[in-house]
Amino acid sequence: MSYPPDPAAQEPGPVYPDPPYPGTPAPPYPGSAAPAPPYPGSAAPPPPYPETPAPPSHPGGAPQYPGAGAAPSYPAAPPAHPGVTPTYPNGPQHTATAPPYIPPQMPPAAPTPAAPPEAPAPDDLDYRHAGSRIHVAAHQRGADATAIGQLAVQVPGFLVSLAVVASFAVGILGTAMGWLVILAWLASGALVFHRPTELAFARHVMKLRAPLAEERARLEPVWREVTARAGIEAHTYELMVENSTDLNAVAAAGHVVGVTTYALNEIPSSNLAAVLAHELGHHTGGHAWTGLLGYWYSLPGRIAWAFMRGIARIAIRVASVFSLAATGMVYLFIGMFVIGGFVAAWYITVPLVAAPYLLAYVGRQGELRADRQAADLGFAPHLAQVLYHFQAQEDAVKAQASAQGRQLKEPGGLAKLLTTHPDNYTRLQALEPYLQLGR
Repeated sequence: MSYPPDPAAQEPGPVYPDPPYPGTPAPPYPGSAAPAPPYPGSAAPPPPYPETPAPPSHPGGAPQYPGAGAAPSYPAAPPAHPGVTPTYPNGPQHTATAPPYIPPQMPPAAPTPAAPPEAPAPDDLDYRHAGSRIHVAAHQRGADATAIGQLAVQVPGFLVSLAVVASFAVGILGTAMGWLVILAWLASGALVFHRPTELAFARHVMKLRAPLAEERARLEPVWREVTARAGIEAHTYELMVENSTDLNAVAAAGHVVGVTTYALNEIPSSNLAAVLAHELGHHTGGHAWTGLLGYWYSLPGRIAWAFMRGIARIAIRVASVFSLAATGMVYLFIGMFVIGGFVAAWYITVPLVAAPYLLAYVGRQGELRADRQAADLGFAPHLAQVLYHFQAQEDAVKAQASAQGRQLKEPGGLAKLLTTHPDNYTRLQALEPYLQLGR
């Protein structure tokens, strides 16, 4: 529709095509009681207003629409120009909101290829008992000759600790309360077999943690195969993990078997099974609980000995401030005290002096027994591979030190007697009969 001619204008106004404004009601004009009719095409959902520039103004005022009181027709909108609000003569103003600026789309960058995941350790274990019923051994745990030897060697330390606890308890609390303290200390050894206490000890002292879901999925099938071969129920022991880059495992307290993240994720399942079978041998042989029990009952004596050594160091340091003679007197007094105690209670002091060497020897025998346990379960060749790995690591450290012009100090005679693990060649030699039999 076009505008009627404007009598005040010299030239007729421009004619615009009628654009449809679908579904948008027109506001009423002044003087009109009836609302404006809907625009054509109002059934369709209304799109946003097009952004159009204002039409040229008509000189002489707004044009008169024919038919007062009737709904006028809207003037046609000019072609759309972004960002300009249209202005209609003597009519309502419809404000159009400019659309937000959208920057030109850049072509997407080529995706960076993800690093390939590390290959998991091969699962080469022969699961002989997968899904089958196992034969449960009559004894789930015990105490072999090595475990009994550990307890026997710890008896002198236990007697010294008992004397220390009794002296402090009776001397400070009196006879009645002192005996209660002594009995409580004697009963405290049962905590070695109390599982919550064991788990707390493993978490806070040995820095072990519960395995994650994916670690448990990797660890439990191997552990079930190991325990099935030994006739041990898998839930008898608690599996835990240590965050470490070393190939290692540990049998702790009475029910805990810990393994490092390196051993869990980096070595084949057969080698992991051999390591777990070795630690299971420590548990079934009683090495873990007897070692911890002996250490616990010798702890008061160790604390008292450390306290006496500290007092002796302080006395020597104070005497050295005064004179050389005073220092010599302190040394003489300490020497007489030690010799007097040694002679007066030689049946206690001699075993105490020999105890570290005897415990180290018993520990080495326990390692060999645990190796034999793993070999009896069919893991001799896999355990040998682990021992060769240990030896290769030691050789690499020595080669690196030699390349840097350093020479690693080898342990001497007495130091070798204090080692709790036999060397790798000794352990491999003990496995040779099993390797020759193909076990």
